Amino acid sequence: MNEEDLESLIRYIVSEARNLFEKHTDQKDAKVHYCCVFSQSDGEFEKLNVAVNGIGGRILKETPTGPMYQIQPIETVAGALRILKIRKPDPTRPERGDADFAVSNYPEFKEKCLGRLGFNLIEREDFEMIELMDTDFNVRAYFSNPPVEEQYDLN
Repeated sequence: MNEEDLESLIRYIVSEARNLFEKHTDQKDAKVHYCCVFSQSDGEFEKLNVAVNGIGGRILKETPTGPMYQIQPIETVAGALRILKIRKPDPTRPERGDADFAVSNYPEFKEKCLGRLGFNLIEREDFEMIELMDTDFNVRAYFSNPPVEEQYDLN
């Protein structure tokens, strides 16, 4: 996988995740703040991490499931993407990836969506996020509060 293939994959994941959330919500202008590529094999994981270097990636954080990078902005259908994670192969993540979006009014969005099919609340120590999954899509969508770029002081 080269840099162009990685950028195409990122744009695909963001576009599909946007289609996913547009199918299930009234959000139309939510901006992407993060994208994660789900590696399908150990070999692909290694190739993706090499390709990130070619798009100006620098590690923001090492996580148990794979590194998070700050990258040179990549234009997508949902705005410029600056944070990318390459996830190690994981049988619980058969999809191609996920994208995380910032909604204009998170508390209102949370109230509207939780309890509906496909939406789940995930609580972490410093933030929470709403996960959206639909088997018609090969991606997942997330909505973090605060948005990922704010969590890493990139605004």
